[in-house]
Amino acid sequence: MVWTVVTFAGLAFVLARFAWKPILAALDAREDSLRQSAAAADKAQKAAEELRRSYEAQLAGVESKTRDLLAHAESQARALKEDLARTAHAQAERIIDESRKKWADEEQRLLRDLRADVARMSLLATEKMLRRGLDKPFQDRLMQEALGDFEKWAAPKP
Repeated sequence: MVWTVVTFAGLAFVLARFAWKPILAALDAREDSLRQSAAAADKAQKAAEELRRSYEAQLAGVESKTRDLLAHAESQARALKEDLARTAHAQAERIIDESRKKWADEEQRLLRDLRADVARMSLLATEKMLRRGLDKPFQDRLMQEALGDFEKWAAPKP
């Protein structure tokens, strides 16, 4: 048993002198390596979390901008629709007014033509009567009546 203790003591001395420092150094290096890996993993996780927050903020900004653009486009579309409706309504009113004016002008022209035809026919009838030999006072009275009627017919009506 002495030899066992001596062998053990010798082995412990050799190990302490030559192997213990490299083993402790390897363990310390491994521990440092694990700490650095854990720190790097934490740092990478924090960076990834920050990047995720940044992307979410950008996405929220893009969504907000998209909503704003859509709202702006909708308001422009409504304004364009209203403008087109106003333009079409104004054009329809203008066409209706032009048609009414043309119709009124045509009506006035037809009335003038009708008055002229009636006056011409009255003159022809008067001429026929006068050719038949009416007396002078009767002819004068007929002429005055015909001229008065002609003036009434020829006058434009409001």
